[in-house]
Amino acid sequence: MAANLREVAAKAGVSVRTVSNVVSGAGPVAPATRARVQQVLDELGYRPNLAARHLRGGRTGVIGLVVPELTSAYFAEVAGLLVQNALERSWTVLVNESGGTVEGERRLLGGSGGRMLDGLVVSPWALPPEELSEHASRLPLVVLGERDPAGVADHVTVDNVAAAHAVTSHLAGLGRRRIAAVGLQPHLSNGTAAQRLLGYRQALAEAGLPHDETLEVPVGTLHRAQGARAVEALLDAPRPPDAVFCFSDGLALGALRAILRSGRRVPDDIAVAGFDDIEDGRYATPSLTTVSPDKQQIAARALACLADRIGRRGTVAAQRIVVPHRLVVRESTAGAEPGGGR
Repeated sequence: MAANLREVAAKAGVSVRTVSNVVSGAGPVAPATRARVQQVLDELGYRPNLAARHLRGGRTGVIGLVVPELTSAYFAEVAGLLVQNALERSWTVLVNESGGTVEGERRLLGGSGGRMLDGLVVSPWALPPEELSEHASRLPLVVLGERDPAGVADHVTVDNVAAAHAVTSHLAGLGRRRIAAVGLQPHLSNGTAAQRLLGYRQALAEAGLPHDETLEVPVGTLHRAQGARAVEALLDAPRPPDAVFCFSDGLALGALRAILRSGRRVPDDIAVAGFDDIEDGRYATPSLTTVSPDKQQIAARALACLADRIGRRGTVAAQRIVVPHRLVVRESTAGAEPGGGR
């Protein structure tokens, strides 16, 4: 027999009202208490009474957001914008981190937490389209990022090929001839790195620059430490690059550190560009050239799609929305010719 609220409350050592607040997402609950109650909900496999959905016109006013990692400045900024936009619709957003794994995404999309959601916004790194289709058939779903849901759910994304092409063309236009690409992720299947690599290679070909696989560097994550290590290895090579395109601003910030520690100058000796336009890059020294996706539009369009799907469930055709991006040129590429003054 399925667990009830009283059993969950007894095991967690809290009141029934506290458990109810955790399940519904309503009412104040201390973070530590919420985590303890949620753990018990998961352990007991609690499922809420679906009759509760008849409250408030059959909706809870609660939506979910699942992102791979909250330590990423990009996902943190997108989450903040989604929360702000949701407030305008009187929605509460429950934010969860999947770790970008099949298990994490499957658990959160499957509702193992027992939460009643009107809809879900998810940025998947691992789940295949057929599983996304299964979840979209049960719950209004909007997919963010490059993981194509194959027309089974609304999809809000950026043209990564065009964006990477623009960055690489910018670097080639500055006279850079050995442009490295840092950020390949062959262990992931979400498609982000593959699309950015494609745009990078297309721009090299158009600029008449040779394709050199030694300049294409894989990383485990898109964080600063990985960017620093990748660029340190490039600088130790017999022919180091004169420009580096990093597939995230986190990688680019690590690259800046490694280059400056080597005694080289940015951009005079090596130009650096990133992707995402996070706040840290605007205040780095030098400030970071980057691709700036319209994150406000990502949030607004995702929630507009979700609202349509919640309001007319089962009758709305899946949409694919490509939001704008722009290349923001800052100090890390706007400078002297490579090797100038040395």
